[in-house]
Amino acid sequence: MNKILSILFFLLLTAISFAQTEKPFYKTAVNDFEKNYNSDNYEAVFSGFSVEMQNALPLDKTKDFLLGLKQQAGKITQREFLKYEQSYASYKTNFEKALFILNISVDNNSKINGLFLKPFENSTLPNIERNKTKLILPFREQWTVLWGGDTKELNYHVENQAQKNAFDMLITNDKGKSFKTDGKTNEDYYAFGKDLIAPCDGEIVLVVDGVKDNIPGVLNPVYLPGNTVIIKSPNNEFLFFAHFKQHSIVVKQGQKIKQGQLLGLCGNSGNSTEAHLHFHLQNIEDMNTAIGIKCYFDTLQVNGQTKTDYSPIQKDRINIIKK
Repeated sequence: MNKILSILFFLLLTAISFAQTEKPFYKTAVNDFEKNYNSDNYEAVFSGFSVEMQNALPLDKTKDFLLGLKQQAGKITQREFLKYEQSYASYKTNFEKALFILNISVDNNSKINGLFLKPFENSTLPNIERNKTKLILPFREQWTVLWGGDTKELNYHVENQAQKNAFDMLITNDKGKSFKTDGKTNEDYYAFGKDLIAPCDGEIVLVVDGVKDNIPGVLNPVYLPGNTVIIKSPNNEFLFFAHFKQHSIVVKQGQKIKQGQLLGLCGNSGNSTEAHLHFHLQNIEDMNTAIGIKCYFDTLQVNGQTKTDYSPIQKDRINIIKK
């Protein structure tokens, strides 16, 4: 009996091992898909579909889907086979601007008869609901929250896994305007060139400082965060700052910093139409795979009233409480 059980167990292990090895015809199909997708040869992608797949997704719809994917995520840069989920081969797939799970099913004629994408979620990543580290605001003057909160109406970032708790903040005058004169130059904007400071003690883990500031209203699609600083807190929370002024960052990667220390100056670099600060917390350094953390500031003034352990929302006018 024990011998039979041992044989069955061995056969089961063998079957599992085989099932989790990428089969050659799947490898060929996904290689062809990647090559044709990256080269914009969408008709060749369509020709690799089964008849049933072609009927479900005609050529015009296939082109629309792939063009939309290309615009949103870019080309495929790296792919790793993970496992089989029922009849689908599952691949961790790096695109230029996103990280997805690419699932492909192949029929007996080596034609793709199933294809879908979903955001990559790494179950081994730390799950951090909110910050444990006590944070001060990342500036000294009064700023206004342009985007912030938990709903799409308050905060368009909520649909992005890493940025779902992000804030966009700028400085406005008593009439709610963010610039003086005609707003045609960066210097017209009240936030441009303002000090940005460390909300907590920590270590600088990333600095990007060479991206040019945009002409107001003109986006830079090449490097979306623009000039960037990431701080790792003592509780392994990663504080992400984007859109610094070019060549204004005064900290270096690997440097230990103190709360309130100057990081650099607010700018208008990256995916930015005007001078502002994009700030959010995430659970790991890499924004492509990170999950956002809800951010609460320890003590601050909100619309003239003192708040503690507060997460700002859209239209809040916030400032640090000076001692």
